[in-house]
Amino acid sequence: MPEISRFFGIIIRMYFQDYNPPHFHAEYGEYKAEYDIQTLQIINGTMHRRAHALVLEWAFQHREELIKDWELAALPTNLKPIDPLD
Repeated sequence: MPEISRFFGIIIRMYFQDYNPPHFHAEYGEYKAEYDIQTLQIINGTMHRRAHALVLEWAFQHREELIKDWELAALPTNLKPIDPLD
């Protein structure tokens, strides 16, 4: 599963040809969660409270890039890295 971003110990990934709705995977230590790109709600798993806030802030800033990567993953072709949260 390609890594598309990493910040503050959080790893963001996307699977090739994954199921709908469009989503991304976030990992932080033993926590793993899948986030719907449109709603930014967790659709599977759990996330540490502070890490969850950081993931939401990052995803809100990069929603258009996440959609583009989701479209690339559906083909599948190489995904574009997305800048980390500053």
